[in-house]
Amino acid sequence: MAGRLGATRDFHHRLLALAAALVVAGPLAAQSVRDPLPVEPTGRSGAAIFPVVEGWGPLRDGTIVILLGYFNRNSAQPIDVPIGPNNRIEPGGPDYGQPTHFEPRRHHGVFAIPVPKDSGPKKLTWTLRANGQTTNVSMWLNPAYRLNFFKHAANGNEPPVVRFSPGGPTHTGPPQGFAQTLTGRVGEPLPLALWASDVPPSQRDAEEELAEIRGRRPFTEPIAIVGDQTIGGAPAKRPAGRKPDVIVTWKKFRAPGGVTFSRNALPVLTKGDRAAVVEAATSATFDGPGEYILRAQVNDESGEDGAGDQCCWTNVLVKVAIAAK
Repeated sequence: MAGRLGATRDFHHRLLALAAALVVAGPLAAQSVRDPLPVEPTGRSGAAIFPVVEGWGPLRDGTIVILLGYFNRNSAQPIDVPIGPNNRIEPGGPDYGQPTHFEPRRHHGVFAIPVPKDSGPKKLTWTLRANGQTTNVSMWLNPAYRLNFFKHAANGNEPPVVRFSPGGPTHTGPPQGFAQTLTGRVGEPLPLALWASDVPPSQRDAEEELAEIRGRRPFTEPIAIVGDQTIGGAPAKRPAGRKPDVIVTWKKFRAPGGVTFSRNALPVLTKGDRAAVVEAATSATFDGPGEYILRAQVNDESGEDGAGDQCCWTNVLVKVAIAAK
């Protein structure tokens, strides 16, 4: 019995000593700034932004790019982080064309960094600091992350094709420079319009030929349908329960001030006509002068994240110079 009491007293003494040591060192729970944990539940505000490497691969001209997005873990807190110590890509940066405005939640394929084909294991690191929390991700030409940006390996799906005029140059897949440059004035709505098709580029010739045989419009002639607008001059409504063929979403990418879109999400419907070129029109109003960059993300029926795969969507960047009134 005496042995048991002695062991119990010894255990209690050790426990008290450990508690005293923790008091001297300071309790871990009292730390106000710490590294974020990716598996923590998301909240409305106060959380970190995580940079995300989607993958890498060749563009149609053979240029190798690394495609990146981000995850703002706040459900109701958009955050602006200027290029600099808190938003940098190194070595060689800090500016590699990354966003400075981060909308809540996950955003895919937001920008692309061209890299030499012989980069191999050479790494770049994107570091973000928001709400007192620092995150970073390293990127290189890791063979496990190689992607085909233009065709889903399993089902053959391809990203939508985008134009900024009915017969203008086409854009598809990751963003490549600025697709359009516009000018405007503070407080005046600036029209934004693009034309989209869900016809894969590899099928254009076949679709045009088929359209001519059937007497339909040729591929290069646009027909417009946005929400409850018109197609061929007649009112058009999406059938109940049917998903839109294409969704165009406008967001801020870099902005010295606020931007208000008359409509930032545009569901459009081609009525199954794969030869249709769809116009999606909206406008943006800017509350301060300066240089803005807007991003239009164009998704097909597979949805914003391609149903969990890195295909198929198209992102384009538009630069806007806004003058004072």
